[in-house]
Formats: sequence, structure tokens, C-alpha cells
Amino acid sequence: MNKVAIVYYSATGNTEMMANAVADGVRNAGGSADVIDCTSFSASDISNYDAFAFGCPAMGAEQLEEGSFEPMFSSVETLLNGKKVGLFGSYGWGVGEWMELWSERVINDGANLINQGVIANYAPDAEANEACNKLGAELAS
Repeated sequence: MNKVAIVYYSATGNTEMMANAVADGVRNAGGSADVIDCTSFSASDISNYDAFAFGCPAMGAEQLEEGSFEPMFSSVETLLNGKKVGLFGSYGWGVGEWMELWSERVINDGANLINQGVIANYAPDAEANEACNKLGAELAS
């Protein structure tokens, strides 16, 4: 079973709830999960994990949060080549374009993207929580 880093940014708590649901899925599948605020994760941490889940809500014009998440992600993304990666996040407007663009970016980085991203409109509902659990289980195996 894999050791999974679940790295997230959350302004309102919605994406943090999703991070915890991913962690539950990892642990229920027998893996090890560390839930990490994005300000506490860096490129030097990549070698400590077998798989990664990154979570960020849509911000502005459907983009990643620019103050702390985007700089962290930019610093680690070239190290994701060949790694198992899942994405998740919440949004309050738009149609999820930020997740489509982010998924393409991760694929272009050479990562093994598990899905096209789990998204929740505002707070995650039962369906989003189930999808987060499934993502965690897939990352754990």
C-alpha cells in the first residue's frame, strides 16, 4: 500500500473537507495518508511519498489560488513525472474549467493522473465525498 500526501489549500473549509475524505479513502484501503496544508509542503517532501492528491478551490476566473497554492504547485510539478496523482477542489461559480485546465497541466507534467479531478459545488455533498473516498482508495493501491 502507498503512502499518500494530500496537499491542499482551503479558504472556506470546503476543500479541507474533501482532503479529509480523500484521506479516509486512503486509510480505508490500507494506505497511509498525511493531510498537509500547502504552505507546509515543498519539493523536498516529494521523495517521502508514493502518491499525491492535490486540492485547491477555483479562484478568480477559475484558476488555482495564487498566494500560496500556485507557487507551491509550480515548485513541485516537474517532480510529478511518473507519479500517481489525483486532483480535487470546490467551486462556487463557473463550470469546473479550472479543474480541466489543471488536469491537462498535470498530464503534461508526465504524472499518472488517476481521474479528471473531483469537484464539489461549495460544500462537498454525499456524491463528492464518495468520489473523494474512491480517489483515496485508488491512490492507496
